[in-house]
Amino acid sequence: MTLHAQEKTLDAELVAERAHLDTSRAALRRMRERAESLFATGDKVAGDAYTAEQLGRHMARRVKELADDPTTPLFFGRLDFGDADPDHAGRDYHVGRRHVTDELGEPLVLDWRAPVSRSFYRASARDPQGVAVRRRFGVSAGVLTSFEDERLDRGEELGTASRILTAEIERPRVGPMRDIVATIQPEQDELVRADLADSICVQGAPGTGKTAVGLHRAAYLLYLHRERLRRSGVLIVGPNRAFLSYIAAVLPALGEVEVEQATVEDLVARVPVRAVEDPAVATLKHDIRTAGVLRRAVDAHIGAPTEPIMVSDGSFRWRIGLDPLHRLIEETRREGLPYATGRERVRARLVGLLQRQSEARRAESPSDAWLRRMSRAKPVTEFLDAVWPALTPEGLLHRLLTDPETLAAAADGLLTAEEQELFRSGKVGRTPKATRWTAADAVLIDEAAGLLERPAGFGHVVVDEAQDLSPMQCRAIARRSEHGSITLLGDLAQGTAPWAATDWRESLAHLGKPDAAVVPLSVGFRVPAAVVAFANRLLPALAVDVPPAQSLRRDGTLDVRTVEDLTAAAVAEVRAALAHDGSVGVIAADGAVDRLRAALADAGVPTATADDVEAAARVTVVPATLVKGLEYDHVVVVEPAAIVAAEPRGLHRLYVVLTRAVSRLAVLHREPLPAPLAG
Repeated sequence: MTLHAQEKTLDAELVAERAHLDTSRAALRRMRERAESLFATGDKVAGDAYTAEQLGRHMARRVKELADDPTTPLFFGRLDFGDADPDHAGRDYHVGRRHVTDELGEPLVLDWRAPVSRSFYRASARDPQGVAVRRRFGVSAGVLTSFEDERLDRGEELGTASRILTAEIERPRVGPMRDIVATIQPEQDELVRADLADSICVQGAPGTGKTAVGLHRAAYLLYLHRERLRRSGVLIVGPNRAFLSYIAAVLPALGEVEVEQATVEDLVARVPVRAVEDPAVATLKHDIRTAGVLRRAVDAHIGAPTEPIMVSDGSFRWRIGLDPLHRLIEETRREGLPYATGRERVRARLVGLLQRQSEARRAESPSDAWLRRMSRAKPVTEFLDAVWPALTPEGLLHRLLTDPETLAAAADGLLTAEEQELFRSGKVGRTPKATRWTAADAVLIDEAAGLLERPAGFGHVVVDEAQDLSPMQCRAIARRSEHGSITLLGDLAQGTAPWAATDWRESLAHLGKPDAAVVPLSVGFRVPAAVVAFANRLLPALAVDVPPAQSLRRDGTLDVRTVEDLTAAAVAEVRAALAHDGSVGVIAADGAVDRLRAALADAGVPTATADDVEAAARVTVVPATLVKGLEYDHVVVVEPAAIVAAEPRGLHRLYVVLTRAVSRLAVLHREPLPAPLAG
């Protein structure tokens, strides 16, 4: 075939693929219109109000799931199966973000999570998995512009040499994080498709896609276990609101609109946080030993009966002696129930003993009203208040903070006398209600609440930037995933909190998943090799045992310059960066952010804040303490020495800052660079 004939054939195929995209969009529109129609008429077809409400919720969710983004194609690849696969021989499937069918129910686009779609990510020349041809599509503004075929049955495989794959990975970005369904790599796909019962920990170097892996695993599990996880729920835990805003668009783009997102602070927000305490005090309160202190403080409230109880019942008087009362308390203790549940169990057993006496005398079962009256009888409530009194989480912690003897009894052998004094050193109000609680107090109050009552749990929890979780924060998450699984994501080298993890096994033990697999991802596709190599100079000084990051990106630029006027140089660098496509992040020590924003505003450059991902401005000025998990095409780092000096784990913070660039990194400094970088 001549070159001209080949070009004509390729052009004809591209036209046919565009036509298939148009057909698929029309089909999706029909699916959405049908859902909208059912949503509008659901109350007329439902048999009762409850059914109508449930149907309405289902159809409203379905309408959202079927939303179409015209800037994103419905499919990004195609699989053509050869004769080697008897189930799919001779068939071809377009692989996309969601399932789309024609009016007869035949698939026009297969969901990327469907079993057959696995071959799009896993098939290779060595293991074709029955695939003859794997096709990837080039896209611009939602329009198919090109395609690229790999003849796996002939041993042809492009891998990372794929022009379309490389272009998609390196495509400039502005605004929220986007999905990576078109570029998932085999090692990532293996994690994404892990079983729901499996908890996994991903130790991911910068740019390895660990966040995307966690989000896509959530989407995959929802696809595979939709009804089960719809009942129990999926939770995404992020380090701060800016990060959650940044990732918020990923799951909706994949058709998943009912996933809860929260920070750890959101999870433990039983009390308003209105005070800040000394870091040493906060670090002590986050120590795992405080869990033992709180457990002892709760257990200390359970007492022993000292006398029988008598309950009047009309002309009858029922008596329960000391021996059965002792047995009742000990049996309930041994069951290990949450404290408040145990209190109600004691009440129910007391009433049961009274009921048996009544039935023996009256030869009939008491009514429900009688049972309720007995449960509220004064001798019963007085007995409960004496041996198993009602507690509140706030009241429990308040007493520990204000009563040295109570704390000493609970902390004996756990905290030294000096640590007990430090624990109580903050300002505490006269009552729990009058106390201005700190963030660390909120974590302890949540721990106490978990001892009193068992919180509702989720079927699956994804925890990102987990290296900064304290043992007590891990326990807060563990209480919400006791009967579910977790995906733990993080990088020990990026730990910046005073209590940052140094060993994933310890964190997993606190999370209640000690046997979870720890999987390293060290090869990155996002951060250029020159930037990774520069940031890796810091690793020896970070005292963590992680494999150095590697990058397959040979593009990108690194520019490290000494300047006299940091602010003027930063403005000039931003102007130069705006000549390129993509987002620009200016990162500096927290105290310098306002000055830089003002200077950029004076220069006529509009800027956004880290938590305003929908802003039209391409330039974001970000405090170093909030940049974790975020990415920008061009990053301008202002004065690394100031970032390092701002906090005890400043070198770890700088490692985070330097690895936010996915195309170009400019480092501007007036002070000498930190010693590990200068080398």
